[in-house]
Amino acid sequence: MQNTDKDIARAGEILRGGGLVAIPTETVYGLAANALDGRAVAKIFAAKGRPQDNPLIVHISHIDQWDALVREIPPRAKALAQAYWPGPLTIILPKSDIIPDEVSAGLDTVAVRFPSMRATRRIIDAAGVPLAAPSANLSGSPSPTCARHTMDDMRGRIDAVLDGGECNFGVESTVVTLATDVPRLLRPGAVTPEELREVLGELEIDSAVMGKLKEGAKVASPGMKYKHYSPNAEVTIVRGSLSQYCDYIRNAAEQENACGREKIFALCFDGEEDQIPLHCVTYGREDDPLTQSHRLFTALRELDERGALKVYARCPSADGVGMAVYNRLLRAAGFSVVQLNEYRSR
Repeated sequence: MQNTDKDIARAGEILRGGGLVAIPTETVYGLAANALDGRAVAKIFAAKGRPQDNPLIVHISHIDQWDALVREIPPRAKALAQAYWPGPLTIILPKSDIIPDEVSAGLDTVAVRFPSMRATRRIIDAAGVPLAAPSANLSGSPSPTCARHTMDDMRGRIDAVLDGGECNFGVESTVVTLATDVPRLLRPGAVTPEELREVLGELEIDSAVMGKLKEGAKVASPGMKYKHYSPNAEVTIVRGSLSQYCDYIRNAAEQENACGREKIFALCFDGEEDQIPLHCVTYGREDDPLTQSHRLFTALRELDERGALKVYARCPSADGVGMAVYNRLLRAAGFSVVQLNEYRSR
Protein backbone atom coordinates (compact mmCIF):
# COMPACT_ATOMS: atom_id res chain seq x y z
CA MET A 1 0.00 0.00 0.00
CA GLN A 2 1.30 3.45 -0.92
CA ASN A 3 0.93 6.06 1.81
CA THR A 4 0.12 9.55 0.56
CA ASP A 5 2.28 12.60 1.18
CA LYS A 6 -0.48 13.80 3.51
CA ASP A 7 -0.34 10.55 5.52
CA ILE A 8 3.41 10.80 5.94
CA ALA A 9 3.30 14.50 6.82
CA ARG A 10 0.67 13.83 9.48
CA ALA A 11 2.78 11.00 10.93
CA GLY A 12 5.72 13.39 11.11
CA GLU A 13 3.62 15.90 13.03
CA ILE A 14 2.54 13.26 15.54
CA LEU A 15 6.11 12.11 16.08
CA ARG A 16 7.47 15.64 16.49
CA GLY A 17 4.72 16.27 19.03
CA GLY A 18 5.80 13.33 21.20
CA GLY A 19 3.27 10.78 19.91
CA LEU A 20 3.57 7.18 18.76
CA VAL A 21 3.17 5.94 15.18
CA ALA A 22 3.49 2.36 13.93
CA ILE A 23 5.51 2.39 10.74
CA PRO A 24 6.45 -0.19 8.08
CA THR A 25 10.06 -1.23 7.55
CA GLU A 26 11.66 -3.90 5.39
CA THR A 27 12.02 -6.16 8.48
CA VAL A 28 8.88 -5.84 10.67
CA TYR A 29 6.52 -3.01 11.61
CA GLY A 30 8.08 -0.66 14.15
CA LEU A 31 6.49 1.40 16.94
CA ALA A 32 8.16 4.77 16.49
CA ALA A 33 8.77 7.76 18.74
CA ASN A 34 11.19 10.68 18.73
CA ALA A 35 14.44 9.02 19.80
CA LEU A 36 15.73 12.25 21.37
CA ASP A 37 12.70 12.72 23.63
CA GLY A 38 12.83 10.48 26.68
CA ARG A 39 9.18 11.11 27.57
CA ALA A 40 8.04 10.10 24.09
CA VAL A 41 10.21 6.98 24.19
CA ALA A 42 8.75 6.02 27.57
CA LYS A 43 5.35 5.81 25.88
CA ILE A 44 6.69 2.97 23.69
CA PHE A 45 7.40 0.85 26.77
CA ALA A 46 3.93 1.59 28.16
CA ALA A 47 2.13 0.79 24.90
CA LYS A 48 3.99 -2.50 24.40
CA GLY A 49 4.23 -3.57 28.02
CA ARG A 50 7.96 -3.80 27.34
CA PRO A 51 10.47 -4.38 30.16
CA GLN A 52 12.44 -1.24 30.97
CA ASP A 53 15.77 -3.07 30.68
CA ASN A 54 15.27 -3.84 26.98
CA PRO A 55 17.07 -1.23 24.79
CA LEU A 56 15.64 0.21 21.59
CA ILE A 57 17.05 0.71 18.09
CA VAL A 58 17.34 4.22 16.65
CA HIS A 59 16.43 4.58 12.97
CA ILE A 60 17.97 7.20 10.69
CA SER A 61 17.15 8.29 7.15
CA HIS A 62 20.58 9.62 6.10
CA ILE A 63 23.93 8.20 7.11
CA ASP A 64 25.27 11.59 8.22
CA GLN A 65 22.70 11.56 11.06
CA TRP A 66 24.72 8.77 12.68
CA ASP A 67 27.56 11.05 13.81
CA ALA A 68 25.46 12.92 16.39
CA LEU A 69 24.18 9.72 18.00
CA VAL A 70 27.51 8.07 18.87
CA ARG A 71 30.83 9.15 20.37
CA GLU A 72 32.79 8.11 17.31
CA ILE A 73 32.48 5.92 14.24
CA PRO A 74 35.52 3.63 13.96
CA PRO A 75 36.76 2.34 10.59
CA ARG A 76 35.19 -1.09 10.97
CA ALA A 77 31.78 0.52 11.62
CA LYS A 78 32.17 2.65 8.50
CA ALA A 79 33.10 -0.46 6.51
CA LEU A 80 29.98 -2.30 7.72
CA ALA A 81 27.76 0.66 6.90
CA GLN A 82 29.26 0.95 3.43
CA ALA A 83 28.62 -2.76 2.80
CA TYR A 84 25.12 -3.20 4.24
CA TRP A 85 23.42 0.18 4.76
CA PRO A 86 20.73 1.01 4.00
CA GLY A 87 19.45 -2.40 5.03
CA PRO A 88 18.48 -4.81 7.81
CA LEU A 89 21.61 -4.31 9.93
CA THR A 90 21.85 -2.61 13.34
CA ILE A 91 25.24 -1.43 14.63
CA ILE A 92 25.90 -0.79 18.33
CA LEU A 93 28.50 1.79 19.41
CA PRO A 94 29.10 3.92 22.53
CA LYS A 95 26.36 6.54 22.64
CA SER A 96 26.58 10.31 22.61
CA ASP A 97 25.05 12.55 25.28
CA ILE A 98 21.91 13.27 23.23
CA ILE A 99 20.63 9.68 23.56
CA PRO A 100 18.17 9.45 26.47
CA ASP A 101 18.54 6.65 28.99
CA GLU A 102 15.07 5.46 27.97
CA VAL A 103 16.46 4.50 24.55
CA SER A 104 19.59 2.72 25.79
CA ALA A 105 17.95 1.15 28.88
CA GLY A 106 20.72 2.70 30.96
CA LEU A 107 23.55 1.22 28.87
CA ASP A 108 26.41 3.38 27.59
CA THR A 109 25.76 2.21 24.02
CA VAL A 110 23.17 2.89 21.34
CA ALA A 111 21.91 0.68 18.50
CA VAL A 112 21.45 2.44 15.16
CA ARG A 113 19.91 1.28 11.89
CA PHE A 114 19.55 2.89 8.45
CA PRO A 115 16.52 1.11 6.91
CA SER A 116 16.30 0.41 3.20
CA MET A 117 12.53 0.86 2.85
CA ARG A 118 11.90 4.22 1.20
CA ALA A 119 8.62 4.78 3.06
CA THR A 120 10.43 4.38 6.40
CA ARG A 121 13.02 6.97 5.46
CA ARG A 122 10.32 9.36 4.27
CA ILE A 123 8.61 9.11 7.66
CA ILE A 124 11.88 9.84 9.47
CA ASP A 125 12.43 12.83 7.19
CA ALA A 126 8.90 14.07 7.88
CA ALA A 127 9.49 13.79 11.63
CA GLY A 128 12.78 15.64 11.35
CA VAL A 129 14.34 13.49 14.10
CA PRO A 130 15.74 9.98 14.39
CA LEU A 131 13.14 7.48 15.53
CA ALA A 132 13.36 4.84 18.24
CA ALA A 133 11.29 1.95 16.95
CA PRO A 134 11.05 -1.58 18.39
CA SER A 135 8.61 -4.01 16.81
CA ALA A 136 5.00 -2.78 16.98
CA ASN A 137 3.60 -5.69 18.98
CA LEU A 138 2.66 -6.38 22.57
CA SER A 139 5.85 -7.42 24.32
CA GLY A 140 6.54 -11.13 23.95
CA SER A 141 4.08 -11.77 21.12
CA PRO A 142 5.06 -12.42 17.47
CA SER A 143 6.29 -9.30 15.69
CA PRO A 144 3.85 -7.85 13.14
CA THR A 145 4.71 -8.00 9.45
CA CYS A 146 1.57 -6.27 8.17
CA ALA A 147 -0.66 -3.40 9.28
CA ARG A 148 -3.52 -5.70 10.31
CA HIS A 149 -1.38 -7.54 12.85
CA THR A 150 -0.07 -4.21 14.11
CA MET A 151 -3.61 -3.00 14.66
CA ASP A 152 -4.52 -6.24 16.42
CA ASP A 153 -1.93 -5.45 19.10
CA MET A 154 -1.81 -1.65 19.13
CA ARG A 155 -5.43 -0.53 18.62
CA GLY A 156 -6.25 2.12 21.22
CA ARG A 157 -2.68 2.24 22.50
CA ILE A 158 -1.01 4.55 19.94
CA ASP A 159 -1.82 7.56 17.77
CA ALA A 160 -1.59 6.15 14.23
CA VAL A 161 -0.58 3.22 12.01
CA LEU A 162 0.85 3.67 8.52
CA ASP A 163 0.08 0.75 6.20
CA GLY A 164 3.06 -0.14 4.03
CA GLY A 165 1.91 -3.60 2.99
CA GLU A 166 3.76 -6.79 3.94
CA CYS A 167 7.34 -6.52 5.16
CA ASN A 168 9.99 -7.95 2.87
CA PHE A 169 12.21 -9.91 5.28
CA GLY A 170 9.74 -10.66 8.06
CA VAL A 171 12.23 -10.91 10.96
CA GLU A 172 14.02 -8.11 12.77
CA SER A 173 17.40 -6.76 11.76
CA THR A 174 20.77 -8.31 12.46
CA VAL A 175 22.35 -6.66 15.53
CA VAL A 176 26.12 -6.51 15.92
CA THR A 177 27.98 -4.67 18.64
CA LEU A 178 31.26 -2.94 17.91
CA ALA A 179 31.55 -1.70 21.50
CA THR A 180 33.56 -4.81 22.41
CA ASP A 181 37.16 -5.69 21.57
CA VAL A 182 35.93 -8.34 19.13
CA PRO A 183 32.71 -7.61 17.20
CA ARG A 184 29.84 -9.69 18.53
CA LEU A 185 26.60 -10.83 16.93
CA LEU A 186 23.77 -10.26 19.43
CA ARG A 187 20.78 -11.01 17.20
CA PRO A 188 20.84 -12.78 13.82
CA GLY A 189 18.89 -11.44 10.85
CA ALA A 190 19.02 -11.08 7.09
CA VAL A 191 22.68 -10.01 7.16
CA THR A 192 24.36 -13.29 8.04
CA PRO A 193 27.45 -14.02 10.18
CA GLU A 194 29.30 -15.01 7.01
CA GLU A 195 28.54 -11.64 5.46
CA LEU A 196 29.63 -9.80 8.60
CA ARG A 197 32.91 -11.70 8.67
CA GLU A 198 33.59 -10.73 5.06
CA VAL A 199 33.87 -7.13 6.30
CA LEU A 200 35.00 -7.50 9.91
CA GLY A 201 37.31 -10.48 9.61
CA GLU A 202 36.50 -11.67 13.11
CA LEU A 203 33.11 -12.06 14.77
CA GLU A 204 31.96 -13.72 17.97
CA ILE A 205 28.43 -15.07 18.23
CA ASP A 206 26.93 -14.29 21.61
CA SER A 207 25.90 -17.37 23.58
CA ALA A 208 22.38 -15.91 23.92
CA VAL A 209 21.82 -16.23 20.15
CA MET A 210 21.34 -19.98 20.45
CA GLY A 211 20.85 -20.28 24.20
CA LYS A 212 19.25 -18.61 27.17
CA LEU A 213 20.53 -15.27 28.43
CA LYS A 214 22.69 -15.95 31.48
CA GLU A 215 21.10 -15.28 34.86
CA GLY A 216 21.68 -11.64 35.85
CA ALA A 217 23.18 -10.68 32.47
CA LYS A 218 22.23 -7.30 31.02
CA VAL A 219 20.15 -7.20 27.87
CA ALA A 220 22.54 -5.65 25.34
CA SER A 221 20.18 -5.87 22.37
CA PRO A 222 16.50 -6.34 21.59
CA GLY A 223 15.53 -9.97 21.10
CA MET A 224 17.80 -11.45 23.78
CA LYS A 225 15.07 -12.15 26.34
CA TYR A 226 14.36 -15.75 27.34
CA LYS A 227 10.87 -16.08 25.81
CA HIS A 228 9.81 -13.82 22.99
CA TYR A 229 7.88 -13.79 19.72
CA SER A 230 5.46 -16.30 21.25
CA PRO A 231 1.94 -17.30 20.26
CA ASN A 232 -0.55 -18.23 22.98
CA ALA A 233 0.04 -21.91 22.27
CA GLU A 234 2.78 -23.98 23.88
CA VAL A 235 5.40 -24.55 21.17
CA THR A 236 7.89 -27.42 20.98
CA ILE A 237 10.56 -27.58 18.26
CA VAL A 238 11.11 -31.09 16.91
CA ARG A 239 14.50 -31.70 15.29
CA GLY A 240 14.72 -34.65 12.92
CA SER A 241 13.66 -35.96 9.51
CA LEU A 242 10.09 -35.56 8.30
CA SER A 243 9.33 -39.25 8.90
CA GLN A 244 10.76 -39.05 12.43
CA TYR A 245 8.76 -35.89 13.05
CA CYS A 246 5.51 -37.51 11.87
CA ASP A 247 6.05 -40.54 14.09
CA TYR A 248 6.84 -38.39 17.09
CA ILE A 249 3.89 -36.03 16.82
CA ARG A 250 1.49 -38.93 16.13
CA ASN A 251 2.53 -40.51 19.43
CA ALA A 252 2.55 -37.17 21.23
CA ALA A 253 -0.95 -36.30 20.02
CA GLU A 254 -2.29 -39.67 21.15
CA GLN A 255 -0.87 -39.09 24.63
CA GLU A 256 -1.90 -35.44 24.89
CA ASN A 257 -4.38 -34.99 27.73
CA ALA A 258 -4.31 -31.23 28.21
CA CYS A 259 -6.40 -30.40 25.15
CA GLY A 260 -8.42 -32.03 22.43
CA ARG A 261 -6.68 -33.29 19.30
CA GLU A 262 -8.30 -30.49 17.29
CA LYS A 263 -6.24 -27.98 19.28
CA ILE A 264 -2.90 -29.65 18.47
CA PHE A 265 -1.12 -28.24 15.40
CA ALA A 266 1.96 -28.86 13.31
CA LEU A 267 4.09 -25.90 12.21
CA CYS A 268 5.72 -27.35 9.12
CA PHE A 269 7.29 -26.53 5.77
CA ASP A 270 5.41 -25.92 2.54
CA GLY A 271 4.24 -29.11 0.81
CA GLU A 272 4.42 -31.35 3.88
CA GLU A 273 0.78 -31.01 4.93
CA ASP A 274 -0.44 -34.24 3.30
CA GLN A 275 2.10 -36.32 5.22
CA ILE A 276 1.44 -34.90 8.68
CA PRO A 277 -1.31 -36.35 10.91
CA LEU A 278 -2.34 -33.02 12.50
CA HIS A 279 -3.78 -29.66 11.50
CA CYS A 280 -0.97 -27.78 9.77
CA VAL A 281 0.26 -24.22 9.42
CA THR A 282 3.23 -23.73 7.10
CA TYR A 283 6.10 -21.25 7.35
CA GLY A 284 8.06 -21.44 4.10
CA ARG A 285 10.07 -23.98 2.15
CA GLU A 286 12.48 -26.28 3.94
CA ASP A 287 15.35 -25.35 1.61
CA ASP A 288 14.67 -21.59 1.58
CA PRO A 289 15.24 -19.68 4.85
CA LEU A 290 14.17 -16.39 3.25
CA THR A 291 10.66 -17.77 2.71
CA GLN A 292 10.74 -19.02 6.30
CA SER A 293 11.73 -15.61 7.68
CA HIS A 294 9.06 -13.91 5.57
CA ARG A 295 6.36 -16.26 6.81
CA LEU A 296 7.30 -17.22 10.41
CA PHE A 297 5.62 -14.49 12.45
CA THR A 298 2.48 -14.59 10.30
CA ALA A 299 2.32 -18.35 10.85
CA LEU A 300 2.65 -17.94 14.63
CA ARG A 301 -0.23 -15.47 14.63
CA GLU A 302 -2.29 -17.80 12.43
CA LEU A 303 -1.89 -20.49 15.06
CA ASP A 304 -3.52 -18.15 17.58
CA GLU A 305 -6.31 -17.30 15.15
CA ARG A 306 -7.02 -21.02 14.68
CA GLY A 307 -7.13 -21.69 18.41
CA ALA A 308 -4.01 -23.83 18.74
CA LEU A 309 -3.08 -24.82 22.28
CA LYS A 310 -0.12 -27.09 21.50
CA VAL A 311 2.23 -26.75 18.52
CA TYR A 312 4.97 -29.08 17.26
CA ALA A 313 7.33 -27.13 14.98
CA ARG A 314 9.58 -28.54 12.30
CA CYS A 315 13.14 -27.40 13.02
CA PRO A 316 14.78 -25.11 10.43
CA SER A 317 18.45 -25.14 9.54
CA ALA A 318 20.53 -22.67 11.56
CA ASP A 319 22.81 -21.80 8.63
CA GLY A 320 22.90 -18.35 7.01
CA VAL A 321 19.57 -16.54 7.28
CA GLY A 322 18.26 -19.75 8.85
CA MET A 323 20.06 -18.74 12.05
CA ALA A 324 17.62 -15.82 12.39
CA VAL A 325 14.62 -18.10 11.85
CA TYR A 326 15.88 -20.66 14.36
CA ASN A 327 16.68 -17.92 16.90
CA ARG A 328 13.12 -16.55 16.74
CA LEU A 329 11.54 -20.00 16.86
CA LEU A 330 13.70 -20.99 19.85
CA ARG A 331 12.38 -18.03 21.81
CA ALA A 332 8.81 -18.61 20.67
CA ALA A 333 9.20 -22.13 22.09
CA GLY A 334 10.89 -21.02 25.29
CA PHE A 335 13.84 -23.24 24.26
CA SER A 336 11.71 -26.40 24.29
CA VAL A 337 13.45 -28.63 21.73
CA VAL A 338 13.14 -32.38 21.14
CA GLN A 339 16.14 -34.04 19.45
CA LEU A 340 14.70 -37.11 17.75
CA ASN A 341 17.84 -39.20 17.71
CA GLU A 342 17.46 -39.11 21.51
CA TYR A 343 13.75 -39.95 21.33
CA ARG A 344 12.40 -43.47 21.80
CA SER A 345 8.77 -44.43 21.04
CA ARG A 346 6.83 -45.63 24.04
